[in-house]
Amino acid sequence: MQNIRYFDHAATTAIDNRVLNEMMPYLTENFGNASSMYGIGKNNKEAIQVARTRVANALKCNLNEIYFTSGGTESDNLIIKGIAIANRRRGNHIITTKIEHPAVLNTCDFLEKYMGFRVTYLNVDSQGRVDLKELERAINRQTILISIMFANNEIGTIQEIQAIGRMANRYGVYFHTDAVQAIGNIDIDVKKLGISALSMSAHKFYGPKGIGAAYISDNVNFIRMQDGGHQERDKRSGTENVAGIIGIGKAIEIAQNELEDYNKKLKSLREYYFASVEKTIPFIRINGDLENRLPGNANICFKGVDGGKMLQELDKVGICASSGSACSAGLLNPSHVLLAIGVPASIARSSLRITFGRENTVEDVDYLVGNLVKIVKKLR
Repeated sequence: MQNIRYFDHAATTAIDNRVLNEMMPYLTENFGNASSMYGIGKNNKEAIQVARTRVANALKCNLNEIYFTSGGTESDNLIIKGIAIANRRRGNHIITTKIEHPAVLNTCDFLEKYMGFRVTYLNVDSQGRVDLKELERAINRQTILISIMFANNEIGTIQEIQAIGRMANRYGVYFHTDAVQAIGNIDIDVKKLGISALSMSAHKFYGPKGIGAAYISDNVNFIRMQDGGHQERDKRSGTENVAGIIGIGKAIEIAQNELEDYNKKLKSLREYYFASVEKTIPFIRINGDLENRLPGNANICFKGVDGGKMLQELDKVGICASSGSACSAGLLNPSHVLLAIGVPASIARSSLRITFGRENTVEDVDYLVGNLVKIVKKLR
């Protein structure tokens, strides 16, 4: 990793050593099954509750409203399917947006195709924002759930979550938000924001992979999606990933304690990067809301450049980044998010997403921009 410049923190982050150190005993001597009756099992059950308390404290919610899962995708599935199926006698209508993560879009698609639900996919404006008036017009007597992400994983735009939460509560509709990108970047008070349910994944904020959590309010009627034992209060069966749970608890505690300084650093790097690119590379398009966006997110289209080839060239010089395009069978398809905000397909294929993290420096940005100048010139 010494010669690597990593700029893909929205994809995943390296585990924090403080998190790893707290996890290690639960991978070795404290290996007991938390459902066991003997000492090392009971001790692990208590450790899980400590981690649950840390997650609950970060979201300002009750301890028993936190359910541990394998990650953001499972949390999205548990919440959306669990609420939809449990409340289908009340209604069969779900509202989401066209720029959601596939974990939400594909879950809604499943409910439409196989379970008889109706889903409204809201448009967004050129910055990726939901029109609150359009959202309100979409709500009807059959609406049981609104699922709108807190902050977009590709363009970084942050939605008006509190306004959406208030609207949902006014109409008696549950409100779920995929906050996978927001946790660790935004201070979230689920009660104040009117959020009924929320998804998160530890590896986005310097925790381990394979562990996530779902906040589901005590007021929400939902059913489990996975049958088995009685773990997680009968709502999520399966032997507890104790070390992972310890990890997400520690990671979110660190993220909350260091949030202000972290955001200040990332925003500074992002603005420096934007200014440097605008000064040195012509024919670019910055995507997403410039004000209401994640502090470390920078999504730019370099017109006339193939995004896939750009990533390959960056990789040759030790730069890790991502494109706004999805690669399928070796072909680049334009990002559904960029298409939704009105970017033409030909330009969307030229996008580059840079997401900054703790270890990045101004020198890293200079190295990135210096190489981008040469690569863009070469590919054009």
